[in-house]
Amino acid sequence: MLKIYNSLSNKKETFTPIEAGKIRMYVCGMTVYDYCHLGHARVMIAFDVVYRYLSSIGYDVTYVRNITDIDDKIIARSNENAEPFLDLVERFIAAMHEDEKALGVKAPTHEPRATQNMPAIINMISTLIDKGYAYQGETGDVYYDVSQFTDYGKLSGRNTDDLRSGERIAVNDDKQDPLDFVLWKMAKLDEPAWDSPWGKGRPGWHIECSAMSTSLLGNHFDIHGGGHDLQFPHHENEIAQSEACTGETFANYWMHNGFIRIDEEKMSKSLGNFFTIREVLEKYKAEEIRYFMLTSQYRSPLNYSDKQLDSARASLNRLYTAIRGVADSDTPAELPEYSQRYHNAMQDDFNTPEALAVLFDLAKEINQSKQAGDDSKAAQITALLKQLAEPLGLLNQDPEDWFKSSDSSDDGLSDDDIEQLISQRKQAREDKNWAEADRIRDLLKQHQIIIEDGAGGTTWRRG
Repeated sequence: MLKIYNSLSNKKETFTPIEAGKIRMYVCGMTVYDYCHLGHARVMIAFDVVYRYLSSIGYDVTYVRNITDIDDKIIARSNENAEPFLDLVERFIAAMHEDEKALGVKAPTHEPRATQNMPAIINMISTLIDKGYAYQGETGDVYYDVSQFTDYGKLSGRNTDDLRSGERIAVNDDKQDPLDFVLWKMAKLDEPAWDSPWGKGRPGWHIECSAMSTSLLGNHFDIHGGGHDLQFPHHENEIAQSEACTGETFANYWMHNGFIRIDEEKMSKSLGNFFTIREVLEKYKAEEIRYFMLTSQYRSPLNYSDKQLDSARASLNRLYTAIRGVADSDTPAELPEYSQRYHNAMQDDFNTPEALAVLFDLAKEINQSKQAGDDSKAAQITALLKQLAEPLGLLNQDPEDWFKSSDSSDDGLSDDDIEQLISQRKQAREDKNWAEADRIRDLLKQHQIIIEDGAGGTTWRRG
């Protein structure tokens, strides 16, 4: 029985889809004005696992993750670079897709862009004005009237009176209330703009997501997700404008992933303490990054350090060592005690650390079968291990490729160099030139190349 922690109720709830066998899920995606950092990677991977797992247990999942391709940050970066905004966003959308592919993140069912959904955005704003939930200020900007939505604050648990008195609410004389937020911004000189009933301009950030999600998933859908930092005000505002417009519940379950932290501070561009996905991929394999993300339950904060990534590398080496040299099998072993533990973990709000523990227990079973000479059993358990690892996006590589991959290595020896040295060592051993054989082994060890002599010959891996 699948349970999801619902941020709307602040508790785990048994998941019941609106339509049997089908799930409609929306996740707030990236604003494309720079390269994606590890905080973005956590959103990508967390909801990729949700998408993969729900699909693996038989649900027909429609997964929408949007792209914000017009906003203040994009315009500011475009002006800073003297680069047309369309060129800027296309460049960083391509980079984002490269990062996703590297991390093994599956493409969502739909990936709408704000600039391609202007008619839906304008129609929603018009409806809100007609219903008395929005108004046009003296500057021409259109605002949502928070006072008209009695449930405002139900997601974040914030009280509107407290918010009004808080110093964090910027004063704007054009608003009727400090809490009101912009739906349509009038165009400034030389800014990108679209025609609307209120004049040339562009949408506010919040209305983009409401329009795109309801256009593709309907007024009422199952799951809405995103980073914890979006809970207020972005997701709160989405609920207010969507439910006011449609008169229906917006989303049944709200999922928010925790922050990536550096020295216990949230990783973000504004704090300047972030690492891009590309920077980390220069030192670590993509699967190591992915594994690191899964060592903490998606709602929990996760502290980044090289030590944590090194630990992820060592853990994956253990799993790949277990399945190394095992023949493929089309018949996964029937080991309900392991399968049930795995599914119990994943259906308990996607508890990936517990699911990973099951993978390691299966790896022990494989090693025991190999030691006992039961190759058939080892192959069947390996098939089960890979089957359970797939929704996590792990163990997709051939073990030999994994250990010989030099993607994250800076040891100065290519795979061909290593193979040549091992061949020379083999010849030295045949010639009983033990000193030379030991010299080559020591040389490889200096470069963190671990060699293992067995009945089938010598294998190697990077340490």
